[in-house]
Amino acid sequence: MIRYYDINTAGHSIRCKLYCNDVHKIGKVVIYGHGFGGHKDNKAAERFALRAISRFKKSAVLTFDLPCHGADGKKKLLLDDCLTYIALIIEDCKTRFGTEDVFAYATSFGGFLILKYLADRGNPFRKIALRCPAVDMYAVITHSIITPEAMEKLDKGKDVLVGFDRMVKVGSQFLDDLRAEDLRHHDFMEYADDILILHGTKDEIISFDDVAAFADDNVIEFVPVENADHRFSDPGGMDLAIAAILDFFAPAMS
Repeated sequence: MIRYYDINTAGHSIRCKLYCNDVHKIGKVVIYGHGFGGHKDNKAAERFALRAISRFKKSAVLTFDLPCHGADGKKKLLLDDCLTYIALIIEDCKTRFGTEDVFAYATSFGGFLILKYLADRGNPFRKIALRCPAVDMYAVITHSIITPEAMEKLDKGKDVLVGFDRMVKVGSQFLDDLRAEDLRHHDFMEYADDILILHGTKDEIISFDDVAAFADDNVIEFVPVENADHRFSDPGGMDLAIAAILDFFAPAMS
């Protein structure tokens, strides 16, 4: 079943989408974090969620709109709001479903946010899977997402609209926060056993070599997916990634 609901608390309204077999028998929850410009209804999340709840009958997969993404009501993207959403969702899952078993699966910008959350607040997740995480999100957004014309406006202190499925308003504060947060300067070895990273060898947005080096530096299991692009648009590559993630989660899902 699929259920939509909002988390309304502390001045925030988080739009959520839940995949599960029985909402009254949820034992484990996987929080899915989408990429920059994405939304909770994306097909990659749905493909993963349907496989997950089919294999683990008492599991659920929760997708949500990041601030300024999808149906979210915020007007300007701020890094602190993104981390607040994650914290509120974790707490709501524990309360709503009566479980401490919360997992994370995130891609690209969503992967950056999960790692940033770990660096700032510790690890609340049983297991974490990251697909093509943006370990240097500042480089990604300035080189691959924001146009030179938009960068000129930002340099002059103006807000700009950028993105894909939905245009997102960003300002200089967001970029300044990203510039100050290079995840490669953090040590994630304490959490390494609970993290899996997958990355396509033909990713055109995020450097494969940079992420492979990040995983190696932190002794994190790294799975290269041959010929996969950033979106894992080839179904075979996506199926391989999903299978690897579910296998990684499996011991903690039982």
